[in-house]
Amino acid sequence: MHTAKIPVTLITGFLGSGKTTLLNRLLADGVKSALLINEFGETPVDQDLLARQQLPLTLLSGGCLCCQVKGALAPTLKNLWLTWQQAADKPFERILIETSGVASPEPILDTLLREPWLSKHYRLDRVITTVAIPSACDQLQRYPQARAQVVWADYLLLTHADLADTEQQAAVDQALQLLAPATPRWLVDRQHFAADRLSAYNKPLFRRMPDATAITEHGFQSLSLYFSNTPPWPEFQQCLTTVLAKHGDLLLRIKAVIFPPNDAAPPFAVQAAAGRLYPPQTLSIQAGSDRRSRLVCIVSGDVRPLAHTLTTLFGEFIDANAIKLHCP
Repeated sequence: MHTAKIPVTLITGFLGSGKTTLLNRLLADGVKSALLINEFGETPVDQDLLARQQLPLTLLSGGCLCCQVKGALAPTLKNLWLTWQQAADKPFERILIETSGVASPEPILDTLLREPWLSKHYRLDRVITTVAIPSACDQLQRYPQARAQVVWADYLLLTHADLADTEQQAAVDQALQLLAPATPRWLVDRQHFAADRLSAYNKPLFRRMPDATAITEHGFQSLSLYFSNTPPWPEFQQCLTTVLAKHGDLLLRIKAVIFPPNDAAPPFAVQAAAGRLYPPQTLSIQAGSDRRSRLVCIVSGDVRPLAHTLTTLFGEFIDANAIKLHCP
């Protein structure tokens, strides 16, 4: 019987910091991977943002991973190992876990390192945290989850440098020097980032054990909706710009998968974070998709005013009760 431990890479970082971009780069390195993606909310979107669709994939949605880890993460990893063990041709060589941007990594680490069965069959290989330079200082100051993501990282990838000025970069450097002075940092360029360069860093020989009483309380809420008819892109873009202007202080993240009314046109992703709407990205969706456009918002605070705004702006394109609130 094969007794080697399966390596696990944990990808963490606050909302909009580039975790899915990093995941896509890791998937391009040729190593067969199984994915475990956690999303905050009840409408999954992240799996459609993957460049490679035909992979062993498990979604944990409906809450943040810090709340679900004891009930869902351990059984999922056990099932994946049994699948791996029983296959003559091993379907994957590693596990990649992408956490929700509002989750602390501590409960995940606690589960991987303390749970006897998992620690016997899995090896925590590395913890990679993405840090978006323009919004990092505010996030680190406001959210203990963001600080925990930095503190527990083996490597820190500093992203969105092209959107930051020298003052912001200096402030982030100072903040990280206080939180994680010995952790390697890497300023990454979205266009030229090669994930295989991470292997040049030495992996930790020893690990601290996390506190079993990890962060579980938070004030995050989410909203999701499916469109009965997709608005034309110029109108959709204008509506999202209005939403950001009106609710920018509390609105942490927007993710949407849009299927144009023309069935021949490819779908695209729309994302926004830290008050900025990013350019659309063309997607490759698996055959059999229902081609229903959907949108997810994550808010720090009361989500109901945002729901009212979205109902007003998109009313003619959504059915009654199309907006679902998730307030764990």
